[in-house]
Amino acid sequence: MPKAKVLSAQAKTTPQHLASIIKSARDKMRKDKGLSGDTDRLPQLTWILFLKFLDDAETLRQTEAELAGQAFRPALEAPYRWRDWAAPADGLTGDDLIRFINQDELEREDKTKYAGLFAYLKSLRGADGGDRRDIIANVFRGTLNRMINGYILREVLTVVNQINFASSEEMHTLSALYESMLKEMRDAAGDAGEFYTPRALVRFMVDALDPRLGETVLDPASGTGGFLVEAYEHLRKQCASVEDFVTLQKQSVLGVEAKPLPYLLCQMNLLLHGLEYPQIAYENSLAVRLGDIGERERVDVILTNPPFGGEEESKILNNFPADKRTTETTLLFLQLIMRKLHRSPHAGRAAVVVPNGVLFATGVAAKVKEELLNEFNLHTIVRLPNGVFAPYTSIQTNLLFFEVGGPTKEIWYYEQTLPKGVKNYTKTKPMRAEEFADCLIWWNNRVEHEKAWRVPAEQVVDNNFNFDVKNPSRKDDLVHLPPRELVKSIFIKEKQITELMNEIKSLLAMEQ
Repeated sequence: MPKAKVLSAQAKTTPQHLASIIKSARDKMRKDKGLSGDTDRLPQLTWILFLKFLDDAETLRQTEAELAGQAFRPALEAPYRWRDWAAPADGLTGDDLIRFINQDELEREDKTKYAGLFAYLKSLRGADGGDRRDIIANVFRGTLNRMINGYILREVLTVVNQINFASSEEMHTLSALYESMLKEMRDAAGDAGEFYTPRALVRFMVDALDPRLGETVLDPASGTGGFLVEAYEHLRKQCASVEDFVTLQKQSVLGVEAKPLPYLLCQMNLLLHGLEYPQIAYENSLAVRLGDIGERERVDVILTNPPFGGEEESKILNNFPADKRTTETTLLFLQLIMRKLHRSPHAGRAAVVVPNGVLFATGVAAKVKEELLNEFNLHTIVRLPNGVFAPYTSIQTNLLFFEVGGPTKEIWYYEQTLPKGVKNYTKTKPMRAEEFADCLIWWNNRVEHEKAWRVPAEQVVDNNFNFDVKNPSRKDDLVHLPPRELVKSIFIKEKQITELMNEIKSLLAMEQ
């Protein structure tokens, strides 16, 4: 590699300048033929940001260690640190840069061999139970460099090098910019994208469960980290001492993600929000026998939106009781969540997004719901309005809130409706946090009214564990719509019926 001439330390930049830096990097990436859209550009920008963040953090820790007279072992060695290959003004470019990043093995002028950047990063191993090197290896195990023009890539690196991750002000701005990019990527993915859990819904679930500092919060299907970020911010507000911040950083927020791209995005999301060592396991949460989960593996709070309707391999299904095996991943995750909650002296609690079909399904679903009612207190079901997950799906969804300490005596229902004057949620008019204000007020002072009602547990048991209890105060006002709106509503309902029929077919297949 050429002799490094590292750029001088960056001065603090304004939020406007940071936004322009990110925009400039994205604009340059649009010129590269290897990237076909935001679904390619954001992962590419993320791994670049990740390595810049890592180098800034390592530089800061090295300085602190030297001032304290302590030894410092970096996560990355030369020539793989950002300062070695990305920061130098006269660093590698063109085909040489692409080869350095992509090739498994390279040759120096003296004929000695050395690993390429990604090959080196994937080979890292932590010592004595793991450290940041394990995280780096997991991040890059499923990551690709999709840029094919090394000159454009060099321009992107030079732009990103202006960011100073050692500045808390810049981190705050970048975290907001990054979350907006995550939403753009999901929007760009269209119907084929991952379900996006609206931040307003995530915030409501966190506020309702109210995790306390000292408790462990888990999302077993972390995705890009929305629940974990919101839980981290909720807990951070409770910190009043150095010890509190250590507790928050070391033992409060946990996640699991099986797919490489969401894992990368989740790591970056949490890092930008201030979690220094995100504890996100790179694995399938369902790949563990339920019977092997003991108190040591349990947590206090679980917040999640598990994948709907996916299929798992037979070896995964073998981790579950023979009479509760199913291809419906929601039901598998419900069983896992019940097993993962602390028993005593803590009383674990959970909030889970589920599709409407789970509420009325029979067969395996009824057996899972029977366990839920017998072993836990299913105290609340929030019925969400249509379109919460549009445009990804129009399937109606619900929130299940339960805690250790069954059996369930009664279930409270709360119907969350669309705001007045809003007919449908859209990308430009999404769900807003203030829409849940009335529900949060009701949460701690429950009375029955036109949106809230309660049902004895015996009623759903007698109805074959059917949780799909309609609002007794609700009246169908479809017939009172103007003709044009009536036709539009009929088309929408026909689409919903088609999706519901497909869901029912899937549920019937489970019972066979």
